[in-house]
Order: sequence, then C-alpha cells, then structure tokens
Amino acid sequence: MTPNRYRTLWLSDFHLGSPMCQGALLLDFLRHNEAENLYLVGDIVDGWALKRSWHWPQLHNDIIQKLLRKARKGTRVVYIPGNHDEFARQFLGLRFGDIIVRKRAIHTTADNRQLLILHGDEFDGVIKYALWLSVLGAWAYSGALKLNRWYNRLRRALDLPYWSLAAYLKHKTKKAVQYIADFENAVAREAIEAEVDGIVCGHIHHAELRTVGSVLYANTGDWVESCTALAEHFDGRLEVLRWMEVGHQTDEIAPLGTRLPTLRTKTEAI
Repeated sequence: MTPNRYRTLWLSDFHLGSPMCQGALLLDFLRHNEAENLYLVGDIVDGWALKRSWHWPQLHNDIIQKLLRKARKGTRVVYIPGNHDEFARQFLGLRFGDIIVRKRAIHTTADNRQLLILHGDEFDGVIKYALWLSVLGAWAYSGALKLNRWYNRLRRALDLPYWSLAAYLKHKTKKAVQYIADFENAVAREAIEAEVDGIVCGHIHHAELRTVGSVLYANTGDWVESCTALAEHFDGRLEVLRWMEVGHQTDEIAPLGTRLPTLRTKTEAI
C-alpha cells in the first residue's frame, strides 16, 4: 500500500514503557504515513511507568527503530520531551540517530503560519505546583484504562461502538477539580506572547484543532486511548488524523486566508 504523504506530522504521548500504549496501532500509523517533518511532542517514553514496573516489549523497540529509520531516510525529526520523559531534557540540543532534542520549536507551515511547538506540561497547574498529585492521577488513570479495555470488549460483543470510559472519567475529574480548566487559554496566551500564529502541544490526551481568540490551538492527542496525530498537508491545511478501528476520521482547518469551516468529525477533507 502506498503510504500517505504529508508535509508535517506531529505526534505525542506514546507512553512507551507502559502497558497502556497502543503500540500496534502506532506502528501501523508510522508504516502507512510519511512526512518531510516529524515532531515528537513529548511523553514518548513513560519514565513514570517504567519506575513503577518494567515493561518494554519488542513492539516498543520496533517503534523506536521505525522512528530512527525515518530520520535516516531524510525525515527531519525533532523530539520535544514532556513530563513523563523529562529525563531527556538533559540532552537538549543534542542529536540521537539524526533526531534532534529541543525544549521548544517553531514551525512555519506551507501557507506561512508560524506555530510554536511544546509539550504543554508547564501550563498544567497540577504538574507545576503539585507533582505528587499528578503522579497519583496517573496511577488512577492507568486503572481507568485497564477497566476501559474490559468495558469495550463487552461493547464489541454487543456490537456497540468504541467509547472511552477513561477519557470521560479523566475529563470529568480534571474539570471538577480544575486541574486543567484553563489549559487551552493559557497555551493560547503563550502563542500570543511568542508572537506566532498558533501553538501545537500534547500532554492532556485530548486531540483538538480550533481557534482560541486570535490564535490557532492544536493538540496532538495521544496513543493510549484516542490514537491521533496532527498533520499538515502540502498546501498548509491542518487536520487531526484519527487512527482507530472505526476508520480514518479527521477534523480540519483550511489554509490561511480561507473562511474557517465549522469543525466536525468526518471521513473526507473539506
């Protein structure tokens, strides 16, 4: 099968080293999608999970090797560590197998928009002010994901569509205690202060592509439950790719200067 080709791909929150990583779908995505630029937007390796219990199957090695192979074959790969792989932040500016490690990056799209790229944990008050609470939340989230797998096996047996119990519980809980109630606005303010047109981040495991005030806000999602990535087409259009069993679905924003469509989930590009 001929791979899909994009100008740029952004992926984050693989959580390699965690049994919750959807490694098979991630490797399938990497095999079927190519890009000139590839940004790894944090939490690629889950150092927190590895500290609790060692889990590193061959599949996770295959994913790392696939990324390295893309870099060797000419894809420009930039790795921006997150809070779960913060150990890599000591290597900022260095190269590992043609992959460059950065704290942040600026990307210019084909239609001349400047996008600031960062993981986003610095905007989460829980990470910044109460690390122990975040670790506790990660433990509870892991438990919810395990329950989610059994729950969706039952739904499949009943011929019902996939529904993320973990995402629902996480969203409701964080909203209730205001863990990340202002996350998107805080990230958007950072874009304004940096005098760029938009910002791309990960961290909160919720793929999004929309305007917040005067700037573009894009979140890559994750490869634990939603299996999403952000893509730039060769004309500068951006869309969220959803690589789940239900099929390829996208949210899209039109090129600069084009009237923005109402964002919605669909099967074809606008």
